[in-house]
Amino acid sequence: AEEGGRLRTVLDNHLQRLAVLCEAAEQHAAMQPQALLDRLKTQIAQVLESGTPLPEERLAQEVALLVVKADLREELDRLKAHRESAGALVGEDKPVGRRLDFLCQELNREANTLCAKSSDVELTRIGVELKATIEQLREQVQNIE
Repeated sequence: AEEGGRLRTVLDNHLQRLAVLCEAAEQHAAMQPQALLDRLKTQIAQVLESGTPLPEERLAQEVALLVVKADLREELDRLKAHRESAGALVGEDKPVGRRLDFLCQELNREANTLCAKSSDVELTRIGVELKATIEQLREQVQNIE
């Protein structure tokens, strides 16, 4: 019981760290669309200055791709939902090890996608820190039935 109590404290600390990192990722993700727009405007201006014709269809395709890439809401929502599910499982009084391990895999998948979609160095750093914290959580989950 004592060991379980200490393990729960460690798990709770990792889950709290995930919450802090997710909040930081949300703040940086909110700035990402404007940064992409600014970069695109600069690149378009450079292309136009070079005298190279820029087909409207191609420009629309590029803008659509950037918008899709910049949208991290789904990944951030899933990270939050999986973290909350893990927190609820930690409080249960029955074997939860396998389910927590599965949630760690899902958390890691979302953190990977967040890093892949990021075009911001700070957001990528947060994503890597998320992945490290998830791995630390997973290591502790291995000690649970």
